[in-house]
Amino acid sequence: MKDSKARSIVKGISWRVVASFDTFVLGYIIFGNVAQASTIAGFEVLTKILLFFFHERLWNVVKAGRRPDGSVAPWRSLVKSISYRFWGSLDTTLLSYLVTGNIGHSFILSGTEVVTKIGFFYLHERVWSHVKWGRIYEDADVKLRDV
Repeated sequence: MKDSKARSIVKGISWRVVASFDTFVLGYIIFGNVAQASTIAGFEVLTKILLFFFHERLWNVVKAGRRPDGSVAPWRSLVKSISYRFWGSLDTTLLSYLVTGNIGHSFILSGTEVVTKIGFFYLHERVWSHVKWGRIYEDADVKLRDV
């Protein structure tokens, strides 16, 4: 089983809605400036959708944690969450520094997001693990049954 590109795109957009709201709220709390928080969250929409798409496509070739029935093991969602967060934190640190010029607060933002985003990403993955749309099954019988 693997995921279609359309599924990866839609999943990336749904994740970005959740994640950008989290970035905006945390950015406002940390920087105390609505304009800066909005700018950081806005730039992330562009960079992180691309990052998410490529991360999804990479994980698409990893079979570990994918079950024959199409379900996904919870540990796969956790490992995937952590691996995405590494790249996401790097992106957040860079963007927030470019917007604010404050490297200290940029690290605080990305460090705080490690906790919030891994939690939200894990929940997002678990929700999507129950969505059949966009799954491509190697067994034709399963594919016909799930379409």
